[in-house]
Amino acid sequence: MTSEILKKEIQEFINANLNTDVAQLAFKKNPFPEIDFAVILNQIAAKSKAKDKLPTWFTANNIIYPGKISVEQTSSEKTALYKTNIVSGVSLIDLTGGFGVDDYFFASKIKSVTHCEINPELSEIVRHNFEQLNCKNIECYTGDSLETLQSLNQKWDWIYIDPSRRNDVKGKVFMLKDCLPNVPENLDFYFEKSDAILIKTAPILDISAGLSELKNVKAIHIVALENEVKELLWELHKDYSGEVTLKTANITKGTIDTFEFVMNQESVFPEYSLPKKYLFEPNSAIMKSGGFDAVSVSYNIAKLHKHSHLYTSNEVVAFPGRIFEITASFPYNKTEMKNYMSGKQFNITTRNFPETVENIRKKWKIKDGGNLYSFFTTDENNNKIVLICAKIN
Repeated sequence: MTSEILKKEIQEFINANLNTDVAQLAFKKNPFPEIDFAVILNQIAAKSKAKDKLPTWFTANNIIYPGKISVEQTSSEKTALYKTNIVSGVSLIDLTGGFGVDDYFFASKIKSVTHCEINPELSEIVRHNFEQLNCKNIECYTGDSLETLQSLNQKWDWIYIDPSRRNDVKGKVFMLKDCLPNVPENLDFYFEKSDAILIKTAPILDISAGLSELKNVKAIHIVALENEVKELLWELHKDYSGEVTLKTANITKGTIDTFEFVMNQESVFPEYSLPKKYLFEPNSAIMKSGGFDAVSVSYNIAKLHKHSHLYTSNEVVAFPGRIFEITASFPYNKTEMKNYMSGKQFNITTRNFPETVENIRKKWKIKDGGNLYSFFTTDENNNKIVLICAKIN
């Protein structure tokens, strides 16, 4: 970390160029020859990334940013805030501290937070930034987190881990054992230091695969931001051996749509039906959860087909996803397509359907966009159907 980046004139230059193309800026002469221009350009690129994702950092003075990749990979403030609803107690240690976004928010609820980071430069940056943010209850340690756990020799109310995938396992199926730190290998040791562990993983991790590698899982949180799944949070409690609860959350502007259910419940029997007046499409967090039968039963809405994951009802219900009014329903064939859709403009979604959106557009010359929505799917009788809809929520 260089203190020269904090010079008033350099900070003013960074702020003045936040909307400038960094690639184009790189061809210009460095106005500050005493510092590597690449360092300044990185600050511009990283701070630009932080504008919407990390507004607390973006609006604070004298913040230093690590590489743009670190900013891209860190939690957003909104998902970090969600995590504060999971943890409790007075002490938490983060074994993979990174840029420190999660820890900043943990510190608003937990009395003492410990930030571990193996990268010395990043650790120094984070320590500096916490000072600028006036966050006084986070202690930063540089080095291997396993060694830090051993040397501090205490118990925490929570351990938080965000393992990163090793570079030498590209192309393989995502497994926790292929990440650093290796959580499955170290789990018994972690439980010596805390009775509660929260693990953040990328949404690419298969839920059943994660469960096969971990033990004592009490809940799995699937967190989406504006209908894009951002992270899975695995809540582990020492000696827990009961049912696993899946909790979905879709964070949107001003609200959080939540839905939860117990995995592998044998008493869940959904209703099936042909299309009724309204169509319901679950948000991405529910789609990732696989709780399709539980959604049908919980909201008393019928499924169109076992594998279609679309729901229908004659009544509008408060639903965690998109809601449409069905204005037309017809079998997928040449005559009906020419009558309803050929050459027109529609938003297209396919669910349990043998053709891709791209192929459908090309075959029937359908333009993208507009206010009309169409769903190509399969009904309970295994017939291929098309639903023309108007979005109401």
